Amino acid sequence: MFWKFDLHTTSHIDTLLEKEDVTLTEVMDEDDVLQECKAQNHKLVDFLLRPQCMEDLVTFITEEPSTDVEEKVKYKYPNISCELLTSDVSQINDRLGEDEKLLMKLYGFLQNDPPLNPLLASFFSKVLSILIGRKPEQIVDFLRKREDFVDLMIKHIGTSAIMDLLLRMLTCIEPQQLRQDVLNWLNEEKVIQRLVDMVEPSQDEDRHSNASQSLCEIIRLSRDQMFQVQGCSDPDPLLATLEKQETVEQLLSNIFDKEKNESAIVSVIQILLTLFETRRPAFEGHMECPPGMSYSSFSVNHSILEAVRPRLKDFHQLLLEPPKKNVMKTTWGVLDPPVGNTRLNVVRLVASLLQSNTHSINIELINLNTLGVILDMYFKYIWNNFLHIQVEICTAMILAMPPAPVDIQPDTEHEHAKGSILIKHLFQKCQFIQRIIDAWSSNEKDQAAGGRRRGYMGHLTRIANSIVHNCEKGPNGPQIQQLISELPAEDREKWEAFISGQLADTNKRNTVDLAFSDYQMQQMTSNFIEQFGFNDEEFADQDDVVDIPFDRISDISFSLNTNESANIALFEARCKEKIQQFEDAGSDEEDIWDEKDITFAPESQRRPSSGSTDSEESTDSEEEDVKRDPFETSNSATDDTMEVDTGCPNNPTAAWNTSAAANSNSETGWADFSNFTPVSSKDPLRCNSPVAMETSIETMDPLGVNAPMQPEAEEETACCEQRSITETVMNGSMKETVSLTVDAKTETAVFKRYCNTSNKVCSLNKVWSECKHLDNNERGGHAASPFP
Repeated sequence: MFWKFDLHTTSHIDTLLEKEDVTLTEVMDEDDVLQECKAQNHKLVDFLLRPQCMEDLVTFITEEPSTDVEEKVKYKYPNISCELLTSDVSQINDRLGEDEKLLMKLYGFLQNDPPLNPLLASFFSKVLSILIGRKPEQIVDFLRKREDFVDLMIKHIGTSAIMDLLLRMLTCIEPQQLRQDVLNWLNEEKVIQRLVDMVEPSQDEDRHSNASQSLCEIIRLSRDQMFQVQGCSDPDPLLATLEKQETVEQLLSNIFDKEKNESAIVSVIQILLTLFETRRPAFEGHMECPPGMSYSSFSVNHSILEAVRPRLKDFHQLLLEPPKKNVMKTTWGVLDPPVGNTRLNVVRLVASLLQSNTHSINIELINLNTLGVILDMYFKYIWNNFLHIQVEICTAMILAMPPAPVDIQPDTEHEHAKGSILIKHLFQKCQFIQRIIDAWSSNEKDQAAGGRRRGYMGHLTRIANSIVHNCEKGPNGPQIQQLISELPAEDREKWEAFISGQLADTNKRNTVDLAFSDYQMQQMTSNFIEQFGFNDEEFADQDDVVDIPFDRISDISFSLNTNESANIALFEARCKEKIQQFEDAGSDEEDIWDEKDITFAPESQRRPSSGSTDSEESTDSEEEDVKRDPFETSNSATDDTMEVDTGCPNNPTAAWNTSAAANSNSETGWADFSNFTPVSSKDPLRCNSPVAMETSIETMDPLGVNAPMQPEAEEETACCEQRSITETVMNGSMKETVSLTVDAKTETAVFKRYCNTSNKVCSLNKVWSECKHLDNNERGGHAASPFP
């Protein structure tokens, strides 16, 4: 086996490290230095742990490389140094985490002026992150002693690697008590307030984006931690600070009390949308709510809504007067102004506020007529599907949500009887039904004139279906029916004609096969993204799974038509007909590979040779045919003096059946080949057989056919003398010579070469077996087989 051999190749690093004056750069130039380090090569690890080597490694990742170095190798050593320091070798982690001098050199990278080199910043963040994970207590203790750590982190928050490092400190520190200490420390350092101050128009877009993303991740991570860590009574101080009303008010003040900046506005809206998330989808259908908690714990904090409500008029004004945008030319036309990222995010914020279903918020939106402005944008920007889906979400929630509870309800039944104020506003003030019908009719006219179908028609179809559905089965059905009945008679008739005509036709065209629709409904659930993948039970034995659900089996409906006897009979009849035709056709054909027995024509059937007075057959022509390659089609076959069995001309085992030899000598009976003209003058009897090419001269021409004709007396002597047939055959890589001594007469009568037989001994043995069936006169006196 291969492990018997020592195939291990010694690394060149071992040889290199034996040098006394080897340098760190020489070691890092080796191609397998990282592989050897991760394999914990003792010589290499000991070399890297030298104080000067560790210091050089930290220097490479914290200081700018020389400008004289070629650009393509400028960051070669910093990259290798980072990989060596983060190879997760315990000795390197211990040395780096416990040596305060090295930590101070590493920490000094943060003290550089912004902006930081993004590549070196990624190296620094990666090294410090692995130290936080492997040496949390030492690293946290070191960082807490640095009074300017939080200031420097906020200062460089525009660098994405520094933002990642900040989030690492919130997620990768264990145990839980140490993590709680870090959260309290960061909260005392007012990290939330400092991040909020970064989201203002005076800062650049990178700071806006990274500060906003940091705050959003802190919210999500803190809420996830509340579910993952059960029995922890300490609240998350960072999340509590973020949800304070003054914090939200400061965010809104940054974007409304100063100049309008789209980047800052979008960043603040992203933070608000994260705060309005009432639950985390990651836990839906996968984790039971911990004891003492419920999903309502993630309901929107009332302080957040109270901070946003006074600013709704400012958001509404953004819909009317967004930050200045340049005219946008598109393939459809000119957008002046385009929707823009600001207005799109404001619509998303309105959808989240509607989901909270807060009475005070709803009243403010109605007073501002924000829903009417959003509908105007929907029908104006006919190709912006990002806007269309948000408007559809808004209308669907309004139609499906129950009336929002009011803060003070002296008469609950009377308040509930009033119904949803949003639905009333939508149908009366916004003229929801009329606008749907008008937009549909306008689209049909454009299409009839050769125009395109408008881009919002698909969403408009779903909005109309939502109205019909909630009118019939929704919680606000009676109110919707009442509002429709209060429409002018003309509008009501148009709506009824619309839902029974165009809408019904559209739904019919959009309807898919029921079975496929059921499949989609069963598979594409709200938990699809989180549940996507493999189920552990799929890899268990069926006997071990005792709770396999069978509910969906009842949903499968199919029918089998068992009356297929006529089709089966027709199929079998056709198969038999085809098979019979094949058998009949095959029976008339001769298998060219069948081995045929040698038959000898009786003396009475032999055709006397022309020009001969003796009835003795001429055997030389037979011997000639035996020695020639049976695969070769000789043009001499057209000679009148030779007759060949042409029933299967390509059969390598077919015997040459010669009826009579032409021009035979009357005295000897031997054929006269003086008039025979070979195909090639150079090689008259060349054979294509690879075995024949290996034969000796005697085999190629054992009868001396191609030699000059001898006198008649010599021919009579040759007829009686015995001849040795010799063949040289290949046995693997060795040649063997096999010979058989027979007289010419016996050879003529029975010899047959089997060109398709790889072992030529068998062909000679065949000669002897045939000789035994001849009488003693024909056999030439042979009594025993020369073969063992």
